[in-house]
Amino acid sequence: MKYKIDITISLKGGMLDPEARAIQHALSNLGFNTENLSTARVFKIDLEAEDKDAARARSEEMCERLLANPVIHSYTIEVRE
Repeated sequence: MKYKIDITISLKGGMLDPEARAIQHALSNLGFNTENLSTARVFKIDLEAEDKDAARARSEEMCERLLANPVIHSYTIEVRE
């Protein structure tokens, strides 16, 4: 069965996010003051798997082996049919 996977990878709390800081500064210059801003990457994957649990397990393996650095990143996985 085919599944649609959304993997969101973000920096863990306390990690420096220079891209977010630059965006927040630019927004402030445009008159949009924000209290907090962080960045995240979203990977959208179409995946063939036996069931939803197998699709989630394969997605977690992708994160652990390539997409995320467990020292600095956290991730969430959403699996849809």
